[in-house]
Amino acid sequence: MPTRSEEDHIKAVYSLLQEGDSAFTKDIAERLQNKASSVTVMLKKLAEKGFLKHEPYYGAKLTVKGRAFALQLVRRHRLWETFLVERLGFGWDEVHEVAEQLEHVKSEKLIDKLDAYLGKPHFDPHGDPIPDKKGVIRERKTRRLDSCAVGDHVRIAAVSGTTDGLLRLLDSKGLRIGTALMVQEVHPFDGSMDVKPKSGSAFSLSKDVSHHLQVEKGKP
Repeated sequence: MPTRSEEDHIKAVYSLLQEGDSAFTKDIAERLQNKASSVTVMLKKLAEKGFLKHEPYYGAKLTVKGRAFALQLVRRHRLWETFLVERLGFGWDEVHEVAEQLEHVKSEKLIDKLDAYLGKPHFDPHGDPIPDKKGVIRERKTRRLDSCAVGDHVRIAAVSGTTDGLLRLLDSKGLRIGTALMVQEVHPFDGSMDVKPKSGSAFSLSKDVSHHLQVEKGKP
């Protein structure tokens, strides 16, 4: 079985591949707060073990084996986040670091029982999909809130770039996964928009915040 450090590198490559075609050494090093030289050594080791392919200047890509393993890491992480929020009362801005530690628990029986205990959830507290035991991810159609037009009725489905600061800001505005909003106005000058929740007064969101909110079509 891979070591904890190897698991961290595999998941970092997977995460970066969700954002682009390849995962480059400098980006992996930045994400893991590690030296690029150390990352290069690790990538070579993981390539020898069949988890990824790595070519200098072309970045790293996961093999079928590596992607399957990464999805199980993601599954553990998101199940633990769900458990911490739904059963232990953690805030959604408090769970990432704890789940980073818990995801390295390798007991498949424990994870299966955790999944069943939680009712086999499809999405975590941030709206991210939870891979099933076979690594299958439920697909859904979403778009960024900043792409919406005046009069659109939407429901918050997920938050991308889930920094603690962003999540706390959303909390302060009463915005959670499932919150229904109507776009009242879009300001061309700075891209900010005025939105109105189903209950409560309208308020403004910056372009940066609305860009991080993934939404689904809602009911008028």
